[in-house]
Amino acid sequence: MSDIRFDGKVVVITGAGRNLGREYALAFAARGAMVVVNDLGVGISDTDGNAPPPEVNPADEVVAEIIAAGGQAVANYDTIATPEGGRAIIQTALTAFGTVDVVVNNAGQVRMAPFEDFPEESIDALLNTQLRGTLNVSRPAWKVMREKGGGRFVNVSSGAAFGGVPNGSVYGMAKMGAIGLTRGMAAEGKPHGIVCNIIAPYAKTRPGSGFGPIPWSEELQEWLHPKYVSPLVLWLAHDSCPHTGETFSVGGGWYAGMNITLAPGLTSRDDSPDIFIGHEQDLFSGDHSIVTPHASQAVRNLLKGFRGPT
Repeated sequence: MSDIRFDGKVVVITGAGRNLGREYALAFAARGAMVVVNDLGVGISDTDGNAPPPEVNPADEVVAEIIAAGGQAVANYDTIATPEGGRAIIQTALTAFGTVDVVVNNAGQVRMAPFEDFPEESIDALLNTQLRGTLNVSRPAWKVMREKGGGRFVNVSSGAAFGGVPNGSVYGMAKMGAIGLTRGMAAEGKPHGIVCNIIAPYAKTRPGSGFGPIPWSEELQEWLHPKYVSPLVLWLAHDSCPHTGETFSVGGGWYAGMNITLAPGLTSRDDSPDIFIGHEQDLFSGDHSIVTPHASQAVRNLLKGFRGPT
C-alpha cells in the first residue's frame, strides 16, 4: 500500500469536473479521501467566455466514476466567484462528511486578449475567479481548519505569472497575485497548523491546441497529460510534505521548486540617481538570499549602519 494515503480525510477540489481537477479528484479518491467535486458546469472559452455548456455537469460524471470504483464523493455546483458560493462549497463538505482537511483551489476562468484592449468584463472574470475565488473558498475552510488545529491548501498559479504568454498580461497579473496570496496564507496559517503551497502547472487541457511554438500532436497531448501534475498536488496535500509557502513548477513528469531571491544590492547614502551610472549590474550581482514567506534580508540590508537615538 502506498505511503501517501488520505483515509478519513475530506478533500474539496474546485473545478474538478474536467481536466486537471478531474485528475486530482480521481487520484485523491483512489487513495482513500472523501472528495467534494465542485464544478459550475459551464462551457470553456479562453477569450470571451461564450461556449456551450456540457449537457451533464461533469462533476456528476466524476462522482459517479469515484463511487463506481468504491470511493466516496459528492458533487457541488456552486460558483467560486462569490462569497456565498464559496461558503456553500465548504458547507457541502461539512454536511456530507463533517469537516474539511484539504482544499485544492483549482477552478478559475481564462481570458486572453491584447493588453490595451482587454475587456473590463474579462478583467472581472479573472479577478473574481483566479483571486477572489481562492479567497471565497479558502476563508470558510480556514475557519474549520483553525478550529480543528490544521489543514492544507494547494493553490494554482500558472507559468503565465512569469510573463511571455501572448495576450496574457492580465491573466498573468491574477496568477501572480495568487502566489502572493499563498505566501501570505502560509505565514498567517503557520501558528495554526495550516499549510499552503502553490503550483504553476503545465498541461494540455485543450486537444488540438499547440504549446507555444510546438504544434499540437497526440504525442504532445500525452506528454503533457494532466495526470503528470497530480502526484505533486497529492504530496503537497499530504501530512508528509514539510513545505509551506512555496511555489512549484510542474508538468510532463518534471517537478521543481521556485524561489524569490534577493541580491546583496548597492548601498549609497548619496540621494542622487547618478549613483546607478556604471553600477547597473551591482543591483543583481553577488550571492542571493532566498526571500521566504517568513523572512527577508531586505530590512537588514537597508538598515545596515543605522543608529537610532540612545
